[in-house]
Amino acid sequence: MNKVQFINNDRWPVLKNKKQLKLFIEKLFTQEGRELVSLTFIFCSDEFLLDINKRFLKHDFYTDIITFELSKSVTAATEGEVYISIDRVKDNSKQLSTSFNDELHRVIIHGVLHLCGYKDKKKPEQAQMRSAENRYLELYFK
Repeated sequence: MNKVQFINNDRWPVLKNKKQLKLFIEKLFTQEGRELVSLTFIFCSDEFLLDINKRFLKHDFYTDIITFELSKSVTAATEGEVYISIDRVKDNSKQLSTSFNDELHRVIIHGVLHLCGYKDKKKPEQAQMRSAENRYLELYFK
């Protein structure tokens, strides 16, 4: 059974080596000491994610990612959904002068790290998150 799934809602990014990426995500959870039951990535538009942001988080702004932990408790095995705005990822890749592929993988890893307990609200948390993103991206693209 696939623990990791990719769903195209209203955007269809080209994501190469999906099987390899799914296996890597499963290994990442293991390395972080977390059990993974299921994780679904939903690729969508700015407008779709803005609606989710408004309805569920009461935020009225665009974002590149929203991660939902669906597990029954903090100690339970992870079940989650990660919504990614492909429109935001494209814009961010241009602003950051990086490729769309690199930015998409960074955002995917970012969502996984949130589900592994990483936070990014405060400066020290952001630094720790970025460090973990870089470490796992380097491992993945070796």
